[in-house]
Amino acid sequence: MPTTPPARRILGIDPGLRSTGYGVIVQAQRKLQYVASGCIKSQAGELPARLKIILQDLREVIVSFEPTEVAVEIVFVNVNPQSTLLLGQARGAAISAAVLADLPVAEYTALQIKQAVAGHGKAAKEQVQEMVRRLLGLPSSPSADAADALACAICHAHAAESFGGLRRTGYRVREGRIL
Repeated sequence: MPTTPPARRILGIDPGLRSTGYGVIVQAQRKLQYVASGCIKSQAGELPARLKIILQDLREVIVSFEPTEVAVEIVFVNVNPQSTLLLGQARGAAISAAVLADLPVAEYTALQIKQAVAGHGKAAKEQVQEMVRRLLGLPSSPSADAADALACAICHAHAAESFGGLRRTGYRVREGRIL
């Protein structure tokens, strides 16, 4: 007799130095349920102080909502290398908060996230916001940063049902074929 897998509580994070979005969802079987979302704002100032805010506030989110796993958006290479480096440091602070809580961390590109939520990797921010609203049954669209974080969590939930999820159930995948 097959057992029902336990519900997963996924924290999605959209790292940013000015605004880090977070979103928490629960996946029970194939259903997604919204738990919470928001943005962590770090004011202008010295970089170490801003990174500390991201780390501390995400640790509070983790304590409050008790996720079982974390999904983080991978930083894309920007035109400005300095901006890319700063964004990478914000991402490092976000991952550190998860690792300090002994949570597994998965990483997804913006293309993968948009593909999972909107059906194509070139989706506009407004499309992602609307699809997150629909997929989670929200009364209104979340802010752009919170929607991106929720989309990251949704992407992670969907990834478990694809080939990677099959690996955990005893099937193997080779060259795109299920064995």
